[in-house]
Amino acid sequence: MNWQQLISNKRLGQETRHERHDDRSEFKRDSDRLIYSAPFRRLQNKTQVFPLPGSIFVHNRLTHSLEVSSLGKSLGDDVARILTERHPELRGTLFEEIGTIVQTAGLAHDLGNPPFGHSGEKAIQAFFTEGEGQELRTRVSDRFWDDITHFEGNANAFRILTHRFHGRREGGFVMTYSTLASIVKYPFASSEAGGHGKFGFFAPEEDSYRKIADELGIARLSADGEPLRYARHPLVYLMEAADDICYEIMDIEDAHKLKLLTYQETEDLLLGFFDSDTRASILQRVEEDGVTDVNEKVVYMRACVVGLLENECVHAFVDHESQILAGTFEGSLIKAISERPRNAYKRCTQVSKERIYQSKIVLDVELSGYKIMETLMRDLVSAAVSPEKFHSKQLIKRFSSQYDIQSEDLETRLMAVIDYISGMTDIYALDIYQKINGISLPII
Repeated sequence: MNWQQLISNKRLGQETRHERHDDRSEFKRDSDRLIYSAPFRRLQNKTQVFPLPGSIFVHNRLTHSLEVSSLGKSLGDDVARILTERHPELRGTLFEEIGTIVQTAGLAHDLGNPPFGHSGEKAIQAFFTEGEGQELRTRVSDRFWDDITHFEGNANAFRILTHRFHGRREGGFVMTYSTLASIVKYPFASSEAGGHGKFGFFAPEEDSYRKIADELGIARLSADGEPLRYARHPLVYLMEAADDICYEIMDIEDAHKLKLLTYQETEDLLLGFFDSDTRASILQRVEEDGVTDVNEKVVYMRACVVGLLENECVHAFVDHESQILAGTFEGSLIKAISERPRNAYKRCTQVSKERIYQSKIVLDVELSGYKIMETLMRDLVSAAVSPEKFHSKQLIKRFSSQYDIQSEDLETRLMAVIDYISGMTDIYALDIYQKINGISLPII
């Protein structure tokens, strides 16, 4: 793969048109388009890890995406600066805008996540693998079955951005090829998901990804006749690094706010990224600045950690540039950083699994969310399978006109249900659940 081909401002659905309305770059227009979109706004009411905020404000999908976007911009800009010095022929080309591309990928990477975090994702999958949806196995194609039993937020984000829903123009959001390629962490079909269950695009969007990947010269790893599989677009590694840093380190900060971790435990975790001299310097700076509030101390230490990891991931990327471009680099950038911060990150990950993700506050929202999603899937899929029934007709009226719930094709109707449910916010999903079950009635 080569940078000159990998960075393209060609737009999906408008390949032959190059309208310019102002002085913004095409990649900046991608970023602005996302920020003003409804799917992006809905992220403010979608669970990240902890329940949506009450008296203590913790991260939701929107704040997380904004932080990933901000860090992605720094990662991309720093990589561009170093690599343009290494490759002078890249100066003055679109390559210098990779910071904006990664910034936009950060905004978009969680667009496809359903309500209630990973619990919602599992509820969609389990409805078909363990629930009443199992009976549909013989009524749909193998490829469609692979898609819905491995339902994946990353693949759904690509669908939201590229699919031509009813009333939308060709190309969906009509984003640039490079931006779209930069969000696909698992560039292969659902049949290749394996044990980890991750994949990059649903069957209806496979042709779109193939078109993008071939245009950008992304290395294809599968032979003709085999399930589609590509190497990653190199900028995926930077978007993924921003995501890895933000969710792990910010979860530690949130856990401290919620008193799942003590101040001393939090300090030990965050200062564990540094050598003894740097630790002493950080603590001295906090003392010299007169910071006595423990939350502010954590904020400062967290900022130091994020800055360190950003620098480490930049150098991991440029040090492995040749392997990344060859499509042979394995793992994530966070696994390729130097030993001390890598071990400290692993320690944070282990503590998160034991003390945060298994905490009562997280398990409670997962249990409730799973039940809500299970009920929505059961009732709305039933309506899609038997649209002629009276109750089905009433439920179908709730669907937005952009979803093809009236299609003659069963698979299309089922996908419309998944589109509708996965696009809900936590609050909206709860509201629909209560109305379906007669728990709440509208009051005029």
